[in-house]
Amino acid sequence: MYFIGIDIGSTAAKTVVLDGEKIAASFILPTGWSSKETAARIKANLDELGIDVEADDTKVIATGYGRISVDYADKVLTEISCHGKGGANLMAGDCVIIDVGGQDTKIITMEKGTVARFLMNDKCSAGTGKFIEIMANRMGVDIMELFMLAEAGTPIPISSMCTVFAESEVISQMGAGKSKEDIAAGIVESVVSRVALLASRHDSLDKYILTGGLSLNPYFAVRLAKKLGQEVVTHEMGIYAGALGAALLAADKFSKMPDSNLHRFPAVK
Repeated sequence: MYFIGIDIGSTAAKTVVLDGEKIAASFILPTGWSSKETAARIKANLDELGIDVEADDTKVIATGYGRISVDYADKVLTEISCHGKGGANLMAGDCVIIDVGGQDTKIITMEKGTVARFLMNDKCSAGTGKFIEIMANRMGVDIMELFMLAEAGTPIPISSMCTVFAESEVISQMGAGKSKEDIAAGIVESVVSRVALLASRHDSLDKYILTGGLSLNPYFAVRLAKKLGQEVVTHEMGIYAGALGAALLAADKFSKMPDSNLHRFPAVK
């Protein structure tokens, strides 16, 4: 029996397929301008893998901004529930999940396998992946190049809380002849500081995992850990946390297999 989790975010759509206790497939697609078209592309990908989303032995849970566009989903759930479930599974237990997405940042505390508390920054792109994308474009580099530059630089303070004003600061620094490395380091540090500030408002279990797109970048995790004064663990499946959580919740809801028997994916640094 297949349990499928689909997480359509503002930037990328993640899909995880569980076959019993194991991951049978996982893939990422750009969300594009239409979540409905993205959902159709996901269905086509699954069809190519020989997985029929409408079969009786296949159950789908959708989450993320575009969850309502997945018309073949058996159920839709909030991002908080799915990211919490997926992050806790990756950490094999209770933890604080820091999910830095394209449009928001979520801090989720899992206790006894359920969401105990959460905070969410979704009012401004500062402190999110979108902020880094905008600044990278302004500097004429891609996101990975920006992180490479940042690792070699000394952060220049960026004081503006607003993305538009922060972009003006970056332009001024470029005009003043500051090095690309130092400007890039300042951009990354700005996001790190905002994420750490949000996390510091949350009761901590002293056990953090970074998920979302930025979890793929070791430098960001290192800077965040330094700012928090706590170890921040990453995982190769961290970008799939929401989709994984949705698939696990589908297994919880639609099968008789106890949660304790589901496959665990231990966190790695």
